[in-house]
Amino acid sequence: MAAGSTADVVSPSGVGGRVAPTIAVAIALASLSVLAAVAPAASPLPTEPPNIIVIVTDDQPFDTLPSDPAAMPWLQAQLGDPTTGWRSFTNAVVSTPLCCPSRASMLTGRYARRTGVQDNVDGARFDPRDTIATWLDGAGYRTAMIGKYLNGYPWDHGTHLPPGWDTWFAKTNDSEETTYTGYGVVTSSGRRVAGRSTGDYVTDVLSREARAFLGAVPAGEPWFLWLATPAPHRPWVPAPRHMAAVAAPAPPPPPDPVLNDVRGKPGWVRAQPPIDAPRLAALQRDRAQQRSTLLAVDEALADLVHVVTARGELDRTVIIVISDNGYAFGQHRWTRKHCPYEPCVRVPLAIKTPWLPGATVDDLIANVDLAPTIAELAGVSPSSAVDGISFASMLRSGDTRVRPPLLIDWQGNDAEVPPWSGMRWPDQVYIRHADGWEELYDLALDPDQLSNLAQDPATDLGPYREALERALTGVQPPV
Repeated sequence: MAAGSTADVVSPSGVGGRVAPTIAVAIALASLSVLAAVAPAASPLPTEPPNIIVIVTDDQPFDTLPSDPAAMPWLQAQLGDPTTGWRSFTNAVVSTPLCCPSRASMLTGRYARRTGVQDNVDGARFDPRDTIATWLDGAGYRTAMIGKYLNGYPWDHGTHLPPGWDTWFAKTNDSEETTYTGYGVVTSSGRRVAGRSTGDYVTDVLSREARAFLGAVPAGEPWFLWLATPAPHRPWVPAPRHMAAVAAPAPPPPPDPVLNDVRGKPGWVRAQPPIDAPRLAALQRDRAQQRSTLLAVDEALADLVHVVTARGELDRTVIIVISDNGYAFGQHRWTRKHCPYEPCVRVPLAIKTPWLPGATVDDLIANVDLAPTIAELAGVSPSSAVDGISFASMLRSGDTRVRPPLLIDWQGNDAEVPPWSGMRWPDQVYIRHADGWEELYDLALDPDQLSNLAQDPATDLGPYREALERALTGVQPPV
């Protein structure tokens, strides 16, 4: 773990004289990442490295999985059946809630302050020589990156192919207009324009490429597939066969206090216009349209599982479905992402393993934990220190853990959202904005983040400030 890890940050033991929920564990436990627990009945652990699929969606809100109506009906049905081995992680968060920084953190296990990718325009600064791909490729895995890589790719690098990937099929990110059609791709054969014919809807093309990769891997050779779909990013164009879903009703909107009660929020939030009835109606239409793009992702996932099953490898394959960040549809008067609140920071996470029955898991999991977890599952070690903490034992044996607090951080450039930093515990979050405004929420009692405990004179903010300072001091930007 990197010197900048928050594993040694002491969890605050109380708020305003009362004991804080869940994080009020013994201070001695704050440096532990895993606690032993009685595991459910499990299948024998494999004697060979597992195959690994990671599906990364783009801007998928955490409330889409599960949801009613189901945004991903096949996956939601799997999560509802304990015999499938699919586990739903209800407390998954990202350290920086924006596409490019989060993806860089997923690939490396490092905070944005250490990858140098702190905004969507920073992708060209990413160093691809020390990632999940290079670790696993060096250990004999057949690797593939298919879909969206980092924002702006390939920048001015022509057809530059990052190291560690045996198969490379990267969608270019030229503009929002080319998110689903008329997009470019970069492969080992060069760069070309795709998505101009009826059968070239982007999710379907990526799904075909992923299945082709699996079909080319020799039997018995371990493989790692990173499939990154542009869905459900704006402009929310569904596959032609799913156009009717655009008119489907969205789930009920958040109640008005969640939309408009911004007491206790910083000035930039209070300055946002209220969500009135016409704007709420438009946001509800947007929610339905966004969800319609996930139907093709759901089908692509089901198709991959079918291929893996046909290969006879489902009992040695781990499948991870996660989003790079969440997305707000009016909560706290905000739309989009990179806000410090749960709609932006929290993401859906579903994982299928061959070792355990399905379950719902409430443990705190972070995007920076993904790379070290995959490395441990594959039996390799990261080439250099990481900030994330592996939860491989949780996937293998059902262990639970008390995760040290996570640094959440936005230091990018946005006219509306000034920089902010904070600490996220399993059921508390502390946020400090660039102007010094502080927020503290008890997520167990106040999941909608309406009551800012930092404004209560009885609240002792000292431990929270200390935790953040220790995290920021230990996580230095790269030279």
